Amino acid sequence: MAIHQILTNTVASITDLKKNPMGTVAASDSGAIAILNRNEPAFYCVTPALFEYFQEMLEDQRLNRIADERLKTLEAVKVSLDEL
Repeated sequence: MAIHQILTNTVASITDLKKNPMGTVAASDSGAIAILNRNEPAFYCVTPALFEYFQEMLEDQRLNRIADERLKTLEAVKVSLDEL
């Protein structure tokens, strides 16, 4: 028997999801719910707010990578506060 890590505190079966999809997803306090098929995680459902948060994190990570690459190619310029 394989042991699977479940990455949320809320779980439901596929049967529960079919019977009451909105109620099942709304039962999650974290915005994510693991859907189990035969006691194994089949997929995760997330709220639109949590999905948007994930998308913003990915965009921030991509922009940080671009900024880091650009910083490597810049030459440092010494400036005093009086010159600003």
